[in-house]
Amino acid sequence: MTTSTTPTPSRGDLLRRPLAHVGSFARMCALTGKALFQRPFEWQELFVQTWFLFRVTILPTIFAAIPLTVLLTFTLNVLLAEFGAADVSGAGAALGAVTQLGPLTTVLVVAGAGSTAICADLGARTIREEIDALEVMGIDPIHRLVVPRVLAATVVATLLNSLVVTVGLVGGFLFSVYLQNVSGGAYLSTLTLVTGLPEVVIATLKAFSFGLIAGLMGCYRGLTVSGGAKGVGTAVNETVVLCVIALYAVNVILTTIGVRFGTGH
Repeated sequence: MTTSTTPTPSRGDLLRRPLAHVGSFARMCALTGKALFQRPFEWQELFVQTWFLFRVTILPTIFAAIPLTVLLTFTLNVLLAEFGAADVSGAGAALGAVTQLGPLTTVLVVAGAGSTAICADLGARTIREEIDALEVMGIDPIHRLVVPRVLAATVVATLLNSLVVTVGLVGGFLFSVYLQNVSGGAYLSTLTLVTGLPEVVIATLKAFSFGLIAGLMGCYRGLTVSGGAKGVGTAVNETVVLCVIALYAVNVILTTIGVRFGTGH
C-alpha cells in the first residue's frame, strides 16, 4: 500500500515566490517605459480606456467624496468653534481637501474600481489565450495593451483628484455657511491662508503616482492570471489589497515630502 504525500514547500521556495513576482513586476515596468516611446502610439486604445475608467470611477468618487467632505468639515468647524476661530474654517477645509481628502479618496477609488477593472479585463483576455495569440502574431502586448491602460489610469486619477478637491471645497462651503452659520466671506477669504501652490503640486503628484502604480499593478496581475475564471477573481482581490498597501505607502512618503516642502509657506 503506497501513501501519496504532497510535498511541503521549503522556506527557500516560499521566499523565492514573492521575490519572483517583484522581479517580474519590475521587468514589466521597464518594458512599459520602453514601449511608451515606440511608434505608432495606440491613441484609440488610450481614449477608449480613459473613457472606460472614467465611467467606472466617476460615481464612486462622488459618492465617497461627499460624506468624507461633510465629516471633515463638521469635525473641523466644531473644533474651530471651541477656540473661537470659526472664521478660518476655509483655511482648514482647503488644507484638508487638497492635501488629504483628494488623494485619499483617489486611492480608494483607483484601487477599488480602476485597477480591478484593468485586472479583470486583461485577466479575461489572458485565460482566453488572447495575449498568447497577440504574441504569436508578433504584436507586443505591452505596447498594445499595457501602455494605454497605464496612461489612462494616470490621467483619470489626476482628474479624479481635481474633482474631489472641487467637491470638497464647494461642499465645505455649503455645509459651513448654510448649516453651521460660518461667514461665507470669511470662508472664501481664508481658503489660501495655508494652502498654496506647493500643496497643490504635491497633491497632483500624489494622484499622478497613484494612477501610475494602480495601472501597472492591475496590468501585471491581469497578465499573470492562472487557474481559469477562479484565478481571475483571486487576482482581482489581490489587486485591491496590493494597490491599497502600495498607494497608502506612497501617500505617506509624498505627504512627508509635502510637509517639508511647505514649511516655508
